[in-house]
Amino acid sequence: MAMNVVAGPVLRRNVWSVQAPFKYYQRRWAQVHDVRFLSQHQQKKVLDKYKEKLDRKAKEKGLKDVDELKEVYSDKIQELRQKAIIPGANAPLDAQPPPTPPQTSSSIPFQAPPPPQPQHTSQVPQVPKSKDGIKTLSSFIDVEKTSELPPKEIETIWRLRHVKDPNSLCAVMKTDTFKRIANTARKHPQFILPLPREGQGVEIHFLQWTFPSPTTATVLFTHLAEFKLRGEFAQPHTTVTHHLDLADKNGLVMLEGRVMENRGMTVEEGKWLLMCLQKFYGFEAHTETAKENADRRKRLMEQFSGGDESFQVEELLEEAEKVP
Repeated sequence: MAMNVVAGPVLRRNVWSVQAPFKYYQRRWAQVHDVRFLSQHQQKKVLDKYKEKLDRKAKEKGLKDVDELKEVYSDKIQELRQKAIIPGANAPLDAQPPPTPPQTSSSIPFQAPPPPQPQHTSQVPQVPKSKDGIKTLSSFIDVEKTSELPPKEIETIWRLRHVKDPNSLCAVMKTDTFKRIANTARKHPQFILPLPREGQGVEIHFLQWTFPSPTTATVLFTHLAEFKLRGEFAQPHTTVTHHLDLADKNGLVMLEGRVMENRGMTVEEGKWLLMCLQKFYGFEAHTETAKENADRRKRLMEQFSGGDESFQVEELLEEAEKVP
């Protein structure tokens, strides 16, 4: 059974059945903002802002100017730069290897805030959560009763459960599809995806997978520019959680997520990122052309995760544009 996202018509050959917010866009305006420029621009802003203080600091140390001060502290500067590098994003790539899934989970301090809890009375039960604070599938539906229903009815109930939330991302996918995606996610828990904005070029987004419990897997999307600026403390604009409670018995994985308000993203753009994620993490190739595309996407992910300097954002954009 194909995976259906609320408010999105069926798109053939995609696990997430959503309508692409961008049908066909021309490469003449798809200018990639190189992440190296972001880093260099940020450094210049810092130097301009603190030039006077740096000059004073140099004189206090008996040095001639800021350049001489930078030479004295070159080892410290290099150490701080290494900590700010994102592996595989066209920046210097002699940094540490990407974290393993457990490390990735523990290195992300931000979790999307849950919706307000109902007042606890004798008639209103407490919303179930895991020990890690992640909402369980039981907080959305009666899992035991729902598991006795046929797949089509389960999908309908799940979509109706989220239809009133305008910022919701809701879908159902087959267990086999999720397993394929999850296997890739454990190998490549971090990656970047392009989002074309007409007239503005292409915006790059950073994604991180976490596996907080045996029955949940979550992916967080963050603006790459913000992640480079704030690192671990950058707040995701979109979160998506996969619930596995019905995976074995019913062969279904329930997906729910949200696009945060006032973070510069729309729900349609969130769906676009999900479709791109499926292309790289879970696409099942059946033709020679599709297999060649899948191999190229796999190579890009391996380059990114391995910190390979040959990784090219332009090639990433080209693969994201292809159908399939």
